Amino acid sequence: MTDSIILSADEAVSPVDAERKLARVLGPGTAVLLVLSCITPASSLFIIVPEVLASQGSGAVATIVAGILVSFAVCACYAELGTRTASSGGEYAMVTQTLGKGAGWLTFALAAIQLWVIPPIIALGTADYLSDLVNLPRAITGATVMLLATAMAILDVKSNALVTGIFLGLEIVAAIVVTLLGLTHIQRGPAELITPHVVGAHGLEPFTLGMLISGLAVGTFVVSGFNTAAYLAEEVMDPRRNVARVIFTSLGLGALVILLPTITTVLAVKNIGDLATGNFSQFVHDWGGEGVGVAINVAIAIAILNAVIVMVLQNGRVVFASARDRCWPAAVNELLTRLHPRFKTPWVATLAVGVPGAVLAEAVDVESLLGITAVVLALMYVVVAVASLQVRRLPATVASWRMPLWPVAPLLVIVAVGYAVCGSSRSDLIATAVIVALAMAYYVFYLARRPHDRFTVFDPADEPSPTPTQAPALDRA
Repeated sequence: MTDSIILSADEAVSPVDAERKLARVLGPGTAVLLVLSCITPASSLFIIVPEVLASQGSGAVATIVAGILVSFAVCACYAELGTRTASSGGEYAMVTQTLGKGAGWLTFALAAIQLWVIPPIIALGTADYLSDLVNLPRAITGATVMLLATAMAILDVKSNALVTGIFLGLEIVAAIVVTLLGLTHIQRGPAELITPHVVGAHGLEPFTLGMLISGLAVGTFVVSGFNTAAYLAEEVMDPRRNVARVIFTSLGLGALVILLPTITTVLAVKNIGDLATGNFSQFVHDWGGEGVGVAINVAIAIAILNAVIVMVLQNGRVVFASARDRCWPAAVNELLTRLHPRFKTPWVATLAVGVPGAVLAEAVDVESLLGITAVVLALMYVVVAVASLQVRRLPATVASWRMPLWPVAPLLVIVAVGYAVCGSSRSDLIATAVIVALAMAYYVFYLARRPHDRFTVFDPADEPSPTPTQAPALDRA
């Protein structure tokens, strides 16, 4: 038994809770568009992949493939837990149900760092890719992108799926263009992918297993974003069946869009040593000319906006869920659970994510926090994997998706991702430890002392909520 309190929609909820459920309006195809937009394959291809190429040489392909394989194992954990607990709380709701409230709150604290830090980091890259057309102040442009994304995220979720789907189409076109350009400039055969090389102190050197392991964390980060499906589970139709489909389909498509251009680039550069520059945009300019290079850069800027829209949208739902689950004082819970009268979206919670993100982009060196967010993301994956080990020991309350070959996937995640965490910088590990300590202090001194009216994680079922006459109010001042 765990010490979690999971309220299903069949149990007594307050009239306010009954009104503050998100509507199930997303089919699996629409949900895939949103999740794939959060993976944002084009921006991963042009922002993260160049770093992998610079450090891993032609071994970057093997590193990214390894990261994708680990990510599929992570997906299996998310799919099993996410079909069991279909809540917009995402990871913290899933972990609370399986490991208890203490572990659930720790997971929320880890997720919260990403809620406010990652979107402005991504948004800051917009000005860099528009520089061929216009010189824009980097910080102000990042803040503006955050505010635009926040305004979009307040619209109804189906409208956002349409907009992000259009933007996603442009991203995929850009990736296809890069792939075709690479294919028309092939310099070497596929043997380079089997026995890759990296630039070392004495020129080209063989790529080793140790090099692959050292780059595994970044290789996994290339396709991160599939966990958005867990945050949207409350709005997905028939989540017990569709959430797993959305997770695996999104990762598979995102991996394909990223991997194919990476392969053709490795085979098309004039010299393997050129990969050390990490200048993907320059490769495209060389192959396609100035016009094509500028067009691709504009597509990347659009991809960044697309990713930030979905991130703000999903992160606002996590904040909304935390307030509905009574994680904060009553007045804060009341404010953050308000839904827009027309769009039925958590507009106050969305503003609570987007506006601070704009401030961070404009006033703080938020990019210096990227190392910490990588450690936090890795730790959260480990906690989710531990939860997926525990879930089979609990009574099955719903017919959820069950991963094949259990427990291979969660054990692989714990070993591979845990190793990556141990290899992180000491300063990032210390900063993460401080964050965890502060979060657990809040849990011990506030939430744990109010076990029946604080942090009562709500698990929306497929059925409608009870009528108000069936439900007593649970919240207290």
